[in-house]
Amino acid sequence: MVKGTVQTTNRVWTIPNLLSFARMAGVPLFLWLVLGPEKDGWALVVLAASGVSDYLDGFFARILNQATKVGQLLDPVADRLYILAVVFGLAMRDIIPWWLAIVLPLRDVFLFALVPFLRVRGYSALPVHFLGKAATAALLYAFPLLLLGDGTGIVPTLADVFGWAFAIWGTGLYWWAGFLYAWQVYRLFSERSRVRQDME
Repeated sequence: MVKGTVQTTNRVWTIPNLLSFARMAGVPLFLWLVLGPEKDGWALVVLAASGVSDYLDGFFARILNQATKVGQLLDPVADRLYILAVVFGLAMRDIIPWWLAIVLPLRDVFLFALVPFLRVRGYSALPVHFLGKAATAALLYAFPLLLLGDGTGIVPTLADVFGWAFAIWGTGLYWWAGFLYAWQVYRLFSERSRVRQDME
């Protein structure tokens, strides 16, 4: 356990950030493996490596006191890039329906539309919510299972069942977290307006 408060810095070239950059570089590799030669085993290895690097960048940021502003942006961006890449790749392979591949990015478009309102009020971003992290984790479990379920036999059948369970819960949580972020924005506006009224 790391004691004390981890300070956020403006550094770029840190071990956690290098892991995040490497993780993002795996996105086009994953898409090529899934859509080109259809090497699903290697695609699963890339997804597994991204999950390990996701854990390690946070671990090293804490233990080495290397939390950075760049890293706080890279981590959620990498998560969303993997989600987009996986849903696109699986939809192109007809493993998941296109409505699912559209519904998930729409949530990020919805949240992105809130960013200008935050900037006007002097906020750069909302703090990461636990529910959002849980939703992302569920989806990142779901997609490898769905990819593994693209086949016949006991293992693919079980993987498909559990994959869809994670996908349904993850999608619901993903949108629920989105609405909670929108509610946070509304609360920020309300509190700022109330403070101005009290000062006048």
